Amino acid sequence: MPRKDQGWITFQLPSAEQQLLENYCEQTQRSKTDVLRELVRSLPSASTPSNSAPTSPASHHQPVSQDGPRPMRVSARNVFTAVIRQIQMGQVNAEVLLEIAPNVTVVSVITRASVEGLQLQVDQEAYTMIKSSDVMVALED
Repeated sequence: MPRKDQGWITFQLPSAEQQLLENYCEQTQRSKTDVLRELVRSLPSASTPSNSAPTSPASHHQPVSQDGPRPMRVSARNVFTAVIRQIQMGQVNAEVLLEIAPNVTVVSVITRASVEGLQLQVDQEAYTMIKSSDVMVALED
């Protein structure tokens, strides 16, 4: 039996909320654990001002514009947390090997400028967003 001191969390939901969670997991093709993990990671930390609203890092990106950062939703439905395992830099593009589960990796081919602009590093946590045959890289700000 899992114990709370091992990081396991159990809780009960009303049937309507349970169905809502199951539908969301099915639509996004993610497990309940991944959804909960994303929620916890999106909560403000102790160093974050309490007046800032939490955003979902996997579905929001805050590009800088003339008016400042703006949250946006991403059309890619397949968003996975990942760890960068390897970066192979080329003259123009780079291949970024991302581990989305133990022994499950995907490769993203992005520009060298994107790798440098995002300051990607091996063993860094990131997000992969897969839309059709494209694999993109995102970071939590």
